[in-house]
Amino acid sequence: MTAKAAKIAATAQAKPAKAAHRAASLATVAREAGVSVATVSRIVNGKRGRASTETVARVEAAIDRLGYRPNPVGRALKRRASRVVAMLAPNLDNPAMAAIAVSTEAALRDAGFVMILCDTHDRADLQDDYLRAMRDQFVAGYVMVGAVRSPGLAEAVRRHDPMVFVARRNPLGGGAYVGIDNRKAGADAADYLLAAGVRQPAVLMAAQNASSTAERAEGFIERLAARGVPAEEIRRGSAPGLSHIELGYAAARNLVEAGGWPDGVLCVSDMIAYGAYRLAAESGIAIPGRCTLIGIDGNAINRWIAPWLTSIRIPYESFGQYVVAQLTALWGGDAAHTVSVPHHPPAPIESVGG
Repeated sequence: MTAKAAKIAATAQAKPAKAAHRAASLATVAREAGVSVATVSRIVNGKRGRASTETVARVEAAIDRLGYRPNPVGRALKRRASRVVAMLAPNLDNPAMAAIAVSTEAALRDAGFVMILCDTHDRADLQDDYLRAMRDQFVAGYVMVGAVRSPGLAEAVRRHDPMVFVARRNPLGGGAYVGIDNRKAGADAADYLLAAGVRQPAVLMAAQNASSTAERAEGFIERLAARGVPAEEIRRGSAPGLSHIELGYAAARNLVEAGGWPDGVLCVSDMIAYGAYRLAAESGIAIPGRCTLIGIDGNAINRWIAPWLTSIRIPYESFGQYVVAQLTALWGGDAAHTVSVPHHPPAPIESVGG
């Protein structure tokens, strides 16, 4: 046999061995050494006090022969050592969602974590796709902003995956939550409009209201009723859709077509207020002269693009610290709980030159 042929033969013989090395597992090593998988696991992880010198030597020899290498990902998971957290949020073109993402990413980075951001577009199927993909990436936890009911979410909750729900409560109930008291925000909006002399109050919302926006509308209506406004005089406008700016326009149009312009309107999000303002501008209705719009979010861009809007400001810039604290508690085995972040009472937006 020539030297070249011998080299080829040797290479061919080595290939099955390499394949075996790749397939080696704790169970393979245990069989080779004649010990239990638990014994191999302890020795691999440096816990050798319970094994004899002869057993340690036999296991180490088997590891060398088989070419076994520990799985760092699996070890990281067992030690909760993954430094990646996934945020699933809907409609990142919404300034409120973007503000939550910025705040949470900064807080996680300060805590030594990396955040992956996924836009679910408020769709259950996309949410489940991302939940599966992020589980495959062995993330340490999930930040669920505006979660929707879905089979994948139900599975994750059953597995007790570390999850913090933000802005919108867990649609399946329970769980760690960071957000504001939405009913109180709605009640504050009612108080503001009544103090401004509004006599024909209305509310604009989505036809498929999420828990957060539904609670804002309910708090608004309950406070008006408690302060003597007859229920039949509290008008409601809604429209289907996921884009708040588009449904704000459509909901305002539905409200106006049913009974004209009211003199004061709660828009359950700033984006809905933007849509309503577009209809008012097209209709020649002065805002706030003819009709006062009050939103809930307090987006930072309001002072630039919406000086006409009064808004209850939610301090999204502080949400990140609470999210990280919630995740840390879950990783430590603590029970899930709710963090209610105080919102700022409504005040007129100052002009850009003010």
